[in-house]
Amino acid sequence: MKGIYEFISETQLKKYAELSVRAGVNLQKNQLLIIHSDVQNAAFARLIQTAAYESGASNVFINWTDEQSAKEFYLHAADSAIDHFPDWQAARFKEWDDEGAAYIHIISENLDLFKEVSAERISRFQKASRTKLSDYHAKIRSHEVRWCLLTVPYVAWAAKVFPHLSKEEAVRTLWKMILKGARADGKDPINDWESHNRALKSRKKFLNKSQFQALHFTNSRGTDLTIGLPDNHLYIGGGVKDKNGISFFPNIPTEEIFTAPHKNKVNGKLVGTKPLIYGGSVIDDFYLIFKDGRITDYYAGKGQEVLQNPIETDEGSHYLGEIALVSNKSPLAQTETLFYNTLFDENTACHIGIGNASPSNIHNGTDLTEEELKATGLNSSLLLVNVTFGTEDMKVVGIKEGGTEVVLMKDGDFQF
Repeated sequence: MKGIYEFISETQLKKYAELSVRAGVNLQKNQLLIIHSDVQNAAFARLIQTAAYESGASNVFINWTDEQSAKEFYLHAADSAIDHFPDWQAARFKEWDDEGAAYIHIISENLDLFKEVSAERISRFQKASRTKLSDYHAKIRSHEVRWCLLTVPYVAWAAKVFPHLSKEEAVRTLWKMILKGARADGKDPINDWESHNRALKSRKKFLNKSQFQALHFTNSRGTDLTIGLPDNHLYIGGGVKDKNGISFFPNIPTEEIFTAPHKNKVNGKLVGTKPLIYGGSVIDDFYLIFKDGRITDYYAGKGQEVLQNPIETDEGSHYLGEIALVSNKSPLAQTETLFYNTLFDENTACHIGIGNASPSNIHNGTDLTEEELKATGLNSSLLLVNVTFGTEDMKVVGIKEGGTEVVLMKDGDFQF
């Protein structure tokens, strides 16, 4: 089996790397860039590093991780280590933030790696790290710092997505779909992203002007969910701006426009339509029940115990922090492929986010205190986990003050 980077041309890889630097984080001259990468993706991380230096980076630090080592840690480390995130690691993030760093995360799904690991141990360590890095995550959620997630294939992941193909052909096909979904397969990906962002801006402008009081979601799978929205809510998505007004794209790919629900105004049933990957485990065939914003019941045919972990992380993880509208006509959705990867699957259909809301989803939210954000109806939590529930027959109705209804989506596609 050849290395995964031998199934794509160097020219295409360089374009993908440049896209992450120039459009993803929109790296500025003399800015520090931190690249989070597993050791298996060293070749691509170094291409991003080169592209960053060519764009004028002051320094590019690659924060290497190793999933195999992480597996050994989860399996064999003492309980005291599982519940502890070292101060020196938290100090690194603070120093990077203080220096004004931008962050690029390279994601590559390896679904079976952690199947022997207790989901409860993974959840405990993730809670410890989120608690210690709460300031960093707050900056990420409020777009105070610029960051970008992007994906590359992994052999086991490609084989999972395309089990009927040889491993070589599966990797080659997954590369093709990743680049297509990331709009990185054309002659000028930067220009393609600018055009894509203009379309997203038009829809955000309509929704922000309309200020619907609630959104009602229905489909034939059993979803019947009403999501109330706070006053002065804002839809964001595609390109966003940091605290200095510099644009960037947090996710490559991105097809969503999203806002924050009112914490206490979500009612009904949501039926998941694509597997949720959490802590390396797969959750599937599941539903969530909401009353007055809170998840009061849930079920998963596969991964019930795993589903419990994110929901039970803290009080805020029983509520929602995000509702996202995504058309089923996007390049990713048109592939009609189940990617077993949240970043990709969430960009093929509508989804919710369990947990923390972004202050950017409320007018002047980044200038408000935690208590003021709470008063607006925004939820607070250590985590945000996205759950896809859109379908080809999804209908979304916007409800205005006084009860006027406007059809926003029909058969899974935008009507405005």
